[in-house]
Amino acid sequence: MLGITPGFTVTDGALVIGVDEAGRGPLAGPVVAAAVVLGRAIPAGLDDSKRLSAKRRAVLDEAIRASCCWAVAVVEPEEIDRINIFQATMLAMTRAVANLDAALGGARCQVLIDGNMTPAGRRSEWCWPARAIVGGDGIEPCISAASIIAKEWRDRLMLEAAHAFPNYAWERNKGYGTPEHMEALRLHGPTPLHRRSFAPVAQGQLI
Repeated sequence: MLGITPGFTVTDGALVIGVDEAGRGPLAGPVVAAAVVLGRAIPAGLDDSKRLSAKRRAVLDEAIRASCCWAVAVVEPEEIDRINIFQATMLAMTRAVANLDAALGGARCQVLIDGNMTPAGRRSEWCWPARAIVGGDGIEPCISAASIIAKEWRDRLMLEAAHAFPNYAWERNKGYGTPEHMEALRLHGPTPLHRRSFAPVAQGQLI
């Protein structure tokens, strides 16, 4: 999924793409990555999505998607189990940037990624100059924007999943291993959306 709006910011002749992910740690649900090029009208108050209230994050998510160029990529639990969560995260980031780059017509760009690693050398499909920034989601506005979109996108997916699988309280825990979620796993076992390669799900007494 992607959105394109006219008039975006350029640094040193290159588009700056911010990238972040949501959902590395949960026991259930996908990992989601977002890639964002800020528009000239940058929404005020961008920050690490974890430092924002749910209400403020939702407002900013709407503003970012209305005024910036963005793309989202989702890697589902089955693929997470097949390639592991680290590679799934690298893959989600790669797909998000590829989708955005294609929509932008292959313009020269540089990619800023939250964390201490990039997909360069880890995913054969990765072909963009990239720099990892520890704590980048609270420092670089384009990464903050990506963190907000990724978090809100994944939360919406988990709210939808909660309706299909109501026993696990995903509307509250978003798939993380809270005591309530762990107890539901013990009682009901894993769903198709659980990551069976994750130890708490894979343990025999939970299946």
